[in-house]
Amino acid sequence: MSAQPARDCALCPRLSGFRAANHAKFPGWFNAPVPCFGPENARLLVVGLAPGLRGANRTGRPFTGDFAGHLLYATLIKYGLAIGVYAERPDDGLELRDCRIINAVRCVPPENRPLPAEIAACNGFLARDIAAMTQLRGILALGGIAHQATLRAFGLKQSHAKFSHGAMTELPGGIVLADSFHVSRLNTNTGRLTAAMFEAVVGALLARIAA
Repeated sequence: MSAQPARDCALCPRLSGFRAANHAKFPGWFNAPVPCFGPENARLLVVGLAPGLRGANRTGRPFTGDFAGHLLYATLIKYGLAIGVYAERPDDGLELRDCRIINAVRCVPPENRPLPAEIAACNGFLARDIAAMTQLRGILALGGIAHQATLRAFGLKQSHAKFSHGAMTELPGGIVLADSFHVSRLNTNTGRLTAAMFEAVVGALLARIAA
């Protein structure tokens, strides 16, 4: 298995079929496994859930084109992990610095809900990307699925660490895993996750890996 899935990846029949259906409806969209964004030699990796239908599946860049990108990229810019202006387009000139973004599942799932078998099928790509990041010091998992996928990528059991917003866990190699609620519209609109809460997790993780 290569580090990046092919555009016509067929590991998950349901997701492959959903991509094909979306390509028929929206032929100008990306409609393929969404690649990582950011330098491979970064110290920080952000792990999301999966591409949004009208977000990364449309634009081809993680967290770009839908609501979730606003809080994520604003926070990365605030902490110097990104430069430029996030304008919801892959050609907006935004650059990541010492930070890389990836999704646990590379293809858009129906109703934003990947099945357990699909998460498992895509985990090899996540594991290989993590292994390629030789300077990696910290991982920020956005949501429980990203947390679980990260543990699996390290060969750890789910019982190794339970997902909890703000929790930090040391992984093999001294890499620190930090958990945050996902930056989704649902979580931010309901107040489950505020900008201050998210910034606190990012700030704490950066302080931990800088020590």
